[in-house]
Amino acid sequence: MNSEVWDPFGTLRNALWIGGGQWAGKSTVARLLAGRYGLTAYHYDYHDARAHNDRRIARRVRLGEPVTDPDPDAVWVNTSPQKMAEETLAGFPTRFEWALDDLRGLVSGRPIIAEGWGLRPELVAPIVDSPSRMIVMVPSEEFRRRQARELPRAAAVDHRVSDPDRAQRNRLARDRLVADEAVRSARRLGIRVLEVDGSDDAEAVADIVADHFNSYLPHHVRSLCGGD
Repeated sequence: MNSEVWDPFGTLRNALWIGGGQWAGKSTVARLLAGRYGLTAYHYDYHDARAHNDRRIARRVRLGEPVTDPDPDAVWVNTSPQKMAEETLAGFPTRFEWALDDLRGLVSGRPIIAEGWGLRPELVAPIVDSPSRMIVMVPSEEFRRRQARELPRAAAVDHRVSDPDRAQRNRLARDRLVADEAVRSARRLGIRVLEVDGSDDAEAVADIVADHFNSYLPHHVRSLCGGD
């Protein structure tokens, strides 16, 4: 682990990380593993949409940037998916620091499992002692389309825009580009990539992820759950 990363309680050192693309089932898998093994699950998206938003506003004030959010059409309709992806990727390092602040305040007798699309391989790799502490989950193209059809929160942009269909197309294309970049980064760093295609249910995908994290999970709890 990078000695320059402040980790007062050893929380980051012992964490397990699930990064990757939107709609791959990261939150569900983390929740299932938390229940099976008595882990503490940290859901990046939940914090990013709430407490981190206040930090975003404070940062804009400090930098002299506009405090109000841009017009939804400017974000979702009139910007190309490539530009949207670039802006999203550029914002991840700052958002990751806020996630690390959250995690530093957690202490658990078992590993903390942190999941979210903002937990990027290139950001996590410098703070872990082994690439096996992370897995990157991405949806196949067909599974991404299925999630967009079936999940209410994935089916449409949650903003009032002039062209909802175009906004949704842009959003899905952005998500694909951001996921593709996570895959490239993970492979470059020797971090495992798991493509989720929907052929396995959530429990089966959780089994795969649990096997990947096998050496870090509490054995006595695993045995009670029917594992090795």
